[in-house]
Amino acid sequence: MSKERAPRIFTFGLQARILFSYAVGGLAISLLLAAVTLTFARQQLVDDREASAAAIAVNNASRLSNQLTPESTIEDVPGIVDSLTRIEGAQTIVRLNSSWLPAPEIGVADLPASLVSKITDGSPGQMRSSIDERPHLTIGIPLVAFDADYFEVVNLSDVDDTLNTLQIIVGSAAGFTTFLGALIGLWASRRTLRPLRRVGEAAAAIAGGKLDTRLDDQNDPDLDVLTESFNEMVEALEDRIRRDARFASDVSHELRSPLTTLTSSVAVLEARRNELSERSRTALDLLSIDLARFSRLVEDLLEISRFDGGVAALENSSIKVHSLVSAALRTHHLDSSILIELTPLSDLHVNGDKRRLGRALSNLLTNGIHYGDGITSVSISTEDQLVRIAVEDEGPGVPITERSKIFDRFSRGASAGQRGDDTGSGLGLSMVHEDIRLHGGQVWVEDRNDGKSGARFVIELPMTAEGELDL
Repeated sequence: MSKERAPRIFTFGLQARILFSYAVGGLAISLLLAAVTLTFARQQLVDDREASAAAIAVNNASRLSNQLTPESTIEDVPGIVDSLTRIEGAQTIVRLNSSWLPAPEIGVADLPASLVSKITDGSPGQMRSSIDERPHLTIGIPLVAFDADYFEVVNLSDVDDTLNTLQIIVGSAAGFTTFLGALIGLWASRRTLRPLRRVGEAAAAIAGGKLDTRLDDQNDPDLDVLTESFNEMVEALEDRIRRDARFASDVSHELRSPLTTLTSSVAVLEARRNELSERSRTALDLLSIDLARFSRLVEDLLEISRFDGGVAALENSSIKVHSLVSAALRTHHLDSSILIELTPLSDLHVNGDKRRLGRALSNLLTNGIHYGDGITSVSISTEDQLVRIAVEDEGPGVPITERSKIFDRFSRGASAGQRGDDTGSGLGLSMVHEDIRLHGGQVWVEDRNDGKSGARFVIELPMTAEGELDL
């Protein structure tokens, strides 16, 4: 029965994310500018109106106080008030002794009670309030020479209307800026992703067997580096495949007979499996497992022979460490969230053979999955001019007495004798050691940094300056 595929989680593509980022960025900037503009505009308009009204109110209160006499009554006040300076939307209310002179449209009851109480106590003040659902500014000044108070009520409706109009204008500008940002994002995303689409199409063609596929020059200094690196990578891949094909042809000639004989014999036995006794079927299962192990062992031994014969050559190039590790995690279907970068540098590069370094990292991940109860984290860090890639698992760990031997050939450590259906050859960690040694680095195992149970395998490689990258 085929396994059920996990439901695919829908995610936005890179182009959609770029477009969304530009739109959100434009909206955020426009809203920030709108908020700042409205805040300063409101403060400027209201403060100017309040300052102007306060200055006129103080002047009017002084003139009223100068024209009053001890014998003045409330009937004398209207004539004096009519001669005072007026600003648009301002009305005057005066208290003399126990009598009030109300304004034509505003009564004494419209004055803020707290402000009236403050003025009665002999302290001037001002307060914003709402009268008939319209904003007003009330300024109160006690006339200390008499038992009198001067109130000036200024209508702020024109300021409020101006601010509302400005808010509509700024909001419309924010919407237009957001739309414009989305258009720029659409243009930028298409322009940015066009070279990547070409690379993707070329990679798909190469994967389909068209090894003569090459990228055309982009007439762009930055993209030309990508094009050149990609074409060099394809050429190297083509040469490598041809060399491997020739080598595999030579080797298969020597190994075809014994492996074919064994495979055919096992196939015959498998075909007549039902005729075998229970004990014979068990033996057949063990034979099948060992045949698979033997096939894997032959492959690994051929690679080991290259190390021993001194013909294991490196096809060096500048490799981006983060891309190398991410590719290895994807290969093993591991969650990319376990990757931790413990370095402030965004781009770390090493000069080496991408295939061999990828295989070394893959072997460590395989070891952690099969013998370490799963990978808990993969970290990238730097020290001096060295790059360190650490793979941690949550298994039983590696005893100190075995840490110097675990990279020996055919060493299985604590798992020795527990083969089960494991088709490993026991050469994985040894090949890691050899691959890293060829690069002038080293690999070791230690306890986990957090003190929990498990092993921490560390690859250390010389760091190089950023150069041309393999894709």
